[in-house]
Parts: sequence; structure tokens; C-alpha cells
Amino acid sequence: MIRVLITGFAPFGGERVNPSWQAASLVAAEPPAGLTVTAAELPCVFGASLDALRDAVRAENPDLVLCLGQAGGRPGVTVERVGINVDDARIPDNAGGQPIDEPVVPGGPAAYFSTLPVKACVAAIREAGVPAAVSNTAGTFVCNHVAYGLGHLIATEYPHLRGGFVHVPWAPDQVPDGTAPSLPPATVAHGLRALLATAARTPAEQDLKVTEGATH
Repeated sequence: MIRVLITGFAPFGGERVNPSWQAASLVAAEPPAGLTVTAAELPCVFGASLDALRDAVRAENPDLVLCLGQAGGRPGVTVERVGINVDDARIPDNAGGQPIDEPVVPGGPAAYFSTLPVKACVAAIREAGVPAAVSNTAGTFVCNHVAYGLGHLIATEYPHLRGGFVHVPWAPDQVPDGTAPSLPPATVAHGLRALLATAARTPAEQDLKVTEGATH
């Protein structure tokens, strides 16, 4: 059995829920065949989120880590290609912290690429009937903080580990007036199960050679 750690965030920015944690919980409750999945909720706090991630990795000793975050306004599940070494918070985190132009890891490399087969993961989500795309920016808030932090954790402490970050849209109850895109967490979880099944059997170096680039 392949051991998977999946994480989501606590609600932030005045929201009652965070669909990343809702989806993570659903995947852990009903994992894909051949995988054991444990879910961990991370605080939406700079620094503390990486401490919680490290503790969860140490406790679970997974083979694969998938971190999730909320990206309100995006229409589908977006698999992040890269995390960058900068915190630049437009709003405070849940502890009131608001770093501006500070490194995630002082002295660390400029960026870490996902060690998952990003394009194959997107294809698997689409094949499951869920809208998906490659994303080339995880932002500069706590989501990118964790995306980069996971890459650093893999590079410096857990070289056997593979992992990456995925953004999910708002849940429908977060946009009751329907003025922005949303997906039910159950639908997101369905797509994520397909992603995990594909990631578990596909090394990053065997990713699909298909066009998923963007001009902006």
C-alpha cells in the first residue's frame, strides 16, 4: 500500500469553511484503491503551517504528500507547477501576520518544482469529469508558503518523498449568489482521487509531453 498524506487549510479571510480541508477529508475517508490516505489540517498561518506539515510528515512517514489550498475565483482544480521563495501577503494570516517580500526559507533556492507528474495529474482529473488545469503560480500567501516549504522539506530532509500542491475552487455555499466559479467538495475529491492514483504510479520524469503552458 502506498501511504499518502493529504493536507488542507483551516478557513481564513472571514470564511466559515475551507474547501481544501473539506476535499482532503473526503479523500481520506474514501481513498483510491491501493492507497492509504491520512488527512491533516494546517493552520492558515505563516511558519506554523510548515511546522504542522513537518510534524504530519514525521508522524505518518508517507510516500507521497498532496497539499491543498483554496483559490477563490479559479474555475477548476489547478495543479501547481512551482512554489517560489517569497512571502508577500495581501491580507493578514489567521494569526495577524502579514510578511511582505520575505523569504519562505532564508538562503533557500528561488523555487522548487513539484515532484509530481503535473500534466498527467491534470489529465487524470479531467478524465474523471472534473475541470482542471496546470497553474504556474501558487500566489504569495500561505498556499505558496506551504508549496515551497514542502519542496524544501523534500529536498533537505525527505529525499524519498514525492509531493506537490493543488488549488481548489470555492465551494458553492461560499458564493451563494453564483457570481463566481465554484465546485462541490465532493466533486473536487473525486478528481483528487484520480490525481492520486495517477501520481502514485507515474514518476515526475515520465510526465505527459503535452501543451499546458500559458502566455500570462
